[in-house]
Amino acid sequence: MQRVRVPLRVIVGAYSDATVSVYTKIAALDRKSTGCEAGVAYLSGLLGLARSTVERALTELMRPDPADDIVELTSQRRTLPGGAGWTAVRRIRATNPQREHGAWVPSRAAEALSPRQLRCYASLAYATATGVHITLAELARVLRHRSGKKAGQPLDVRSVRRILRALEGLGWISVERRSGYRGRHLYTVHDEPVQAVLSADTEKGSGTDLGEGSLQEDHHQTDSPDDQPPTAVLGIRRRREQVVARETVDNPPLPAALRRPYAGPELRLAPRIWRVLQPIKPLLPGLSPYVVRALAREIGRQLDEGQEPERLRARLEFRYASTEDIRDPGRWLLGAAVVRHGCGLTACESGRIWHTGQECHSCADSRAAIAALRRIEAELDERERQLGIQTPYRLAAGSPSHPSGRQP
Repeated sequence: MQRVRVPLRVIVGAYSDATVSVYTKIAALDRKSTGCEAGVAYLSGLLGLARSTVERALTELMRPDPADDIVELTSQRRTLPGGAGWTAVRRIRATNPQREHGAWVPSRAAEALSPRQLRCYASLAYATATGVHITLAELARVLRHRSGKKAGQPLDVRSVRRILRALEGLGWISVERRSGYRGRHLYTVHDEPVQAVLSADTEKGSGTDLGEGSLQEDHHQTDSPDDQPPTAVLGIRRRREQVVARETVDNPPLPAALRRPYAGPELRLAPRIWRVLQPIKPLLPGLSPYVVRALAREIGRQLDEGQEPERLRARLEFRYASTEDIRDPGRWLLGAAVVRHGCGLTACESGRIWHTGQECHSCADSRAAIAALRRIEAELDERERQLGIQTPYRLAAGSPSHPSGRQP
């Protein structure tokens, strides 16, 4: 896991939240001898930010800070007069860890967390490394409003609680409530998303959503954990880095005689995943590790999207009870049971708003539009029939086939 050192002045300064994310990613890419050669489009795709947002963040970093005239980022253009060439080389200002305070942040966090969540995570990383029992009010002053009428004012404490709950739910921090000085919360910052998990058999253990080992060791200092001697990391198991193919790879299946049974680490599920899967627990023993991993990732994605665990659990329970014959449990779970039906609204569940139970207006409008198109189709068909006109086919938008049954 690659870590970068983010100066404290960037975390608590006047920079926008998105600027902290852009700084973290560029600092990681600047570790190469050639510097950061990533373009705006590439950074935008990595961080999930709009290109205009990335451009504004780069402009902020390349301008002198009004408070101390420090420039955090330099950019060297490599474009020829005719417009051809390469992307600019960007380099982060060199800092002295002995004189300038900062927090070590894993570069992956910049991609996995929203800009405001990343700023909160970096603040907690610095506080825990220096032994400071930070309060919600102090975090609110760091996560202050950066624009609008409330620019410069502390964030609402309730908003800070929501950010902390999100970080805890995603596994980036652990919270021991009322365990610190004068009843303050104690925070543990993880280098990777880590959550206590429950095994389907033992209901013990810890790890991530796909818990294949754990965990982490706390380093209460501001030096890089990468610089520790080997004895500092004994007994720690890290997940292997996943390599994703950028192009389609056509691998022929192995002959049955050459296939080997799964001999990897014991597969465990995080508590939030296991609670969702309770209604279909009888189907789990017959599933392969690959299917369980794919199912856990899909459930985790929907939970991170904002869907409630009770909602996913009710969906699985209803579809399991209403399905008589399940011939292939893995295919049924991934292709039918866990799939959300509805429109693009996250709150829409099969045409109804989950929280209120009311009909989804977007789905209702879509159904009304399709019904109107089909009525028009039927009227046109009737007129053509009366006039003796034969049309090869006509397909209404959104309808699976022509109302009269003619296929295109």
